Amino acid sequence: MKRFLLIALMMWNFLFGRAIEPNDWANKAYYAMANSELLSMGPDSSRIVLMGNSITEFWVDTHPDFFNQNGLVGRGIGGQVSSQMLARFRQDVIYLSPCIVVINCGTNDIAENNGPYDEDITMDNIISMSELALAHGIKVILSSVLPCDQFCWNPGVKNVVSKINHLNRRIADYAALQDLPYIDYYSKLVTREGALRSDCTDDGVHPNATGYYVMEQALVEMLEKQRQKY
Repeated sequence: MKRFLLIALMMWNFLFGRAIEPNDWANKAYYAMANSELLSMGPDSSRIVLMGNSITEFWVDTHPDFFNQNGLVGRGIGGQVSSQMLARFRQDVIYLSPCIVVINCGTNDIAENNGPYDEDITMDNIISMSELALAHGIKVILSSVLPCDQFCWNPGVKNVVSKINHLNRRIADYAALQDLPYIDYYSKLVTREGALRSDCTDDGVHPNATGYYVMEQALVEMLEKQRQKY
């Protein structure tokens, strides 16, 4: 039900709401109470924040035990583009003082949730989030955009597969250039045609429990490598 409501909201926003920019456009208040409660528990040198959109938000809803058992804090907000994530990055990442942030974004940029897609702007936002984290002593793990061939709330977006592939190459290249870890969720979830595997999704965009299990294996493997490295 939550996913259905979110997709309906994104469709409404695309059709009617993109010209409206509320005061809290980035929805910084969304996790304000949760952040306050987390900080009241004191510092945690093993805290890991996952910054993202609905793919991250639904991940917590689908498998909360995975987050609890691995010291993960989900900070995904459905429908958000990279500009919104950058705007709330201090509140939802830096102020929590995690040891690592895992950044996953780009899907909603390509889906034109906040206007026409500009790959350069998306990359600039990803780079800015990475630089902010590194400047505050937070290790950065970048991850690929998940495969998708059509957005159910905006089917008019063209060349989705090629846009995702090109953005993923740029994210991977930037990670390599900066010596940042990169998780390739894409190759583990993609079909020959560039769609999200049917056994891993119910709507073609968001992973289901099976899809998240695939992502969890990749994330745990990367986190283990980082622990051994440091």
